[in-house]
Amino acid sequence: MSDRRTTLRAAIAAIPDGATVALGGNTLHRVPCAAVHEIVRQGKRGLQLVKTAGAYDVDLLCAAGCAEAVAAGFIGFETPFGMAPAYRRAVESGAVEAREHVCASVIAGLRAAIQGVPFMPLAGMTGSDLPAARGFRFVADPYGGPAVVAIPAITPDVAIVHVQETDAAGNARIVGSRFEDVLMAQAARRVIVTTERIVPRIDADLVAIPGFLIDAVVEAPGGAAPCSCAGEYDYDADALGDWIAAAKTADGARQWIDARLLAPAATR
Repeated sequence: MSDRRTTLRAAIAAIPDGATVALGGNTLHRVPCAAVHEIVRQGKRGLQLVKTAGAYDVDLLCAAGCAEAVAAGFIGFETPFGMAPAYRRAVESGAVEAREHVCASVIAGLRAAIQGVPFMPLAGMTGSDLPAARGFRFVADPYGGPAVVAIPAITPDVAIVHVQETDAAGNARIVGSRFEDVLMAQAARRVIVTTERIVPRIDADLVAIPGFLIDAVVEAPGGAAPCSCAGEYDYDADALGDWIAAAKTADGARQWIDARLLAPAATR
């Protein structure tokens, strides 16, 4: 059994500027926040982010100047907190390109990459302005049905997911909804898994992502905080509220990042 354990610093250092990075989890749940914080600390630039539905992770990376583009179906903090202020500001200013999707089209793009085909057909977008806005092409059904949208393959350079348990080889157990994490791991060229804990063994029937797909395993207790991790902890409403209040202005976001992530005492 290969031992894929490493440090968070080393795992993130291997991500080059300009990489396409898929982030696991969904909105406020099982987000790889410890890894996102380390991306900010290392000052990565030009990242092309992929997410079905993002919140704190994408918002923070946009505020920190790490993101160049975001391909996602939705970015926002759900009902209790509202929209993502730093993401919105970055897109409106032109600092970040919003590569608009629906969640289903992100999933279709990942599935195309997994299957090694250039695109995946997707029904249900007829009448939407999105295909024209994104340049998605319609293709004829060779069997005589209606035309469908061809979603280009999405092949992340790196996928980062946070899970409840792995073994040293990276076999990963996910408790609760898997969201798109398994698809991201299958589609990506490299996969980093952060985990609440490393255990001696994961039973085969509990493995969500097999170790042969994993390049790096990082033990990171609390690694989804301030977002939730099913069976471990809920999201931290106070911490998320503090971020959203700070992120309403560029100066506020920068001060928050400096104090919470970049100051010498700000370590995980």
